[in-house]
Amino acid sequence: MTASFIKKLGPGLLFAGASIGVSHLVNSTKVGAEFGLGLIWALLLVNFCKYPFFQFGPRYAAATGESLLEGYKKLGNGLLIAYFILSFATMFTIQTAVTIVTAGLASQLFGIALTMETWSTIITFFCLGILAMGRYQLLDKLMKVIIVVLTVSTIVAVIFAISNGNNALSATPVFPTEIGGITLLIVFMGWMPAPLDISIWHSLWAIEKRQETEKFTPKTALFDFNFGYIVTIILGACFIALGAYVMYNSGIEFSPKGGVFAAQLIDLYTKNLGSGFYVIIAIAAFTTMFSTTLTTLDASPRAMAKTSQLLFGRYIKHSYIFWMLILVAGTIIIMTQFLSEMSSLIYIATVLSFVTAPFYAISNYILITSKHTPKQWQPTRILRVISWIGIIFLTGFSVGYITLL
Repeated sequence: MTASFIKKLGPGLLFAGASIGVSHLVNSTKVGAEFGLGLIWALLLVNFCKYPFFQFGPRYAAATGESLLEGYKKLGNGLLIAYFILSFATMFTIQTAVTIVTAGLASQLFGIALTMETWSTIITFFCLGILAMGRYQLLDKLMKVIIVVLTVSTIVAVIFAISNGNNALSATPVFPTEIGGITLLIVFMGWMPAPLDISIWHSLWAIEKRQETEKFTPKTALFDFNFGYIVTIILGACFIALGAYVMYNSGIEFSPKGGVFAAQLIDLYTKNLGSGFYVIIAIAAFTTMFSTTLTTLDASPRAMAKTSQLLFGRYIKHSYIFWMLILVAGTIIIMTQFLSEMSSLIYIATVLSFVTAPFYAISNYILITSKHTPKQWQPTRILRVISWIGIIFLTGFSVGYITLL
């Protein structure tokens, strides 16, 4: 990739960085471990159904110069209030969860024996320093490096895993019938590539990119998004393949805890592929989670700051930093005081992410097809059809998830 090509990219890679986390490292690898390559169909189906609603974020932002949040306000304050409540209810838990997994991987990669709370605190303040000093510009540049490292190390890991695998696995579709398999499938599809509210984050990053360069047109924004989205799909397939070729039929019971599972993952690679492979998979796993930790620490405060401004009708100076400090404080409190309740908190956040997917899908669709979006940048007939398929799928999916609770 040329320097000029990479320079054009931005929000799409931030989207990829935020998306490629637990959904890939943990859930995709578990799917490969349990079903081999048999659920590749699920990966492709869910990315197809969610595609329009993620794409509407940068499409609307680049076409209007406004984020989805400003668009929501035009549709009614109720949407903004609902988003504020949902985001506030989940952002601390999500930040804590991804940071703890990142901390476990940092301990594995760097070999420094510190408690998870200490590692988590170090990583949190390191990310805080990056964002406080460099804001969007530094995040944009850093994420390009992280995604390149992540992609290269993951693909290398897949090549080694396939070349050392004992059996050629079939990609013949598998449809789980037992409750455990069905639950894993639902969780995998619900979080792949990410919850739909990340479309709001993407629209905010697109606004930042648009202010940075006049060349970030709607056409450029869509190309940028598509590039990042394709990266998430490819890496999702890579992590399924890693689970399939290294863990399939291994007989190991995998931990439900992300950090412990990641350690099991690295240990399995070392045993199956040799100690020389340790660094590659450790780097791939760590960059996967570090990218998520960094982007979520930027995105949640950015979204809450903008939502507060729109709800209260005035600009609040340093609100981005204020919300970031609130998120950091809440994350540290949960890590030090409520770590034993993390499973319950994550469960609540997961349920909210699943059941609100139709809410974000329908809201984004109504906005992008309304008078608030210029006619030339409204979705084509084909994209509208895919959107309706996606809305029906996500609504049925949410009902199915609630039924299994």
